[in-house]
Amino acid sequence: MSYIVKYEDIGLKDYKETWDYQAAIFKEMTDRKKDPEKGGTGNENNIPGTLIFVEHPHVYTLGKSGSENNLLIDYIQLRAKDATFYKTDRGGDITYHGPGQIVGYPIFDLEKIRTGLKEYIFKLEEAIILTLKEYNLSGARLENGTGVWLDPDVKGKARKICAIGVKASKYVTMHGFAFNVNTDLTYFDHINPCGFTDKGVTSLEKELGSKQEMKEVKDIVRRKVREVFDLEWL
Repeated sequence: MSYIVKYEDIGLKDYKETWDYQAAIFKEMTDRKKDPEKGGTGNENNIPGTLIFVEHPHVYTLGKSGSENNLLIDYIQLRAKDATFYKTDRGGDITYHGPGQIVGYPIFDLEKIRTGLKEYIFKLEEAIILTLKEYNLSGARLENGTGVWLDPDVKGKARKICAIGVKASKYVTMHGFAFNVNTDLTYFDHINPCGFTDKGVTSLEKELGSKQEMKEVKDIVRRKVREVFDLEWL
């Protein structure tokens, strides 16, 4: 039986505002799992998942296991770049979000999709790998790392095109993935992306040599997420 999910594309939205929004949905789902009667539904199985697509203004975010030393600029330089910085409760190290990047926040009940956290991350990666195939690009995983890479095993050529960092509680997920489409990659020059100092970053635009239509890419990513998780849109 497919998992019913509400899809929302909320456009360009402030990082903290979006974090608060997904956190509210996350809290409602975890609260109802603890107390099915809460909210008057009488049945937690009636609660759909949510998939949010968003682009953020320039922002650097640090995962709970990351090091602030991987941010290579100070507060004044951040302001000069019109960028902000947040410590978050997701997994992973530091990354950048900005316009031209598809950020996906799946708030899913892993029990309903019968998936463990490790497999969930694998499936998020798979959705992006399948998206890249549509553009004749070969995405792959990096051993002992998360996200989607191009040439991960080629010394000096490994470059990340999609970062993944999630949080889960009561088998409910939040945070998610950041897929570089038309992203300004110069913003990655000011961090050690995901804590790596010897690997690069890339985007769909850079690999294909031209800007891509964001709506078209979003439609493909959305379709691939639906396929790998067996979703039904609400």
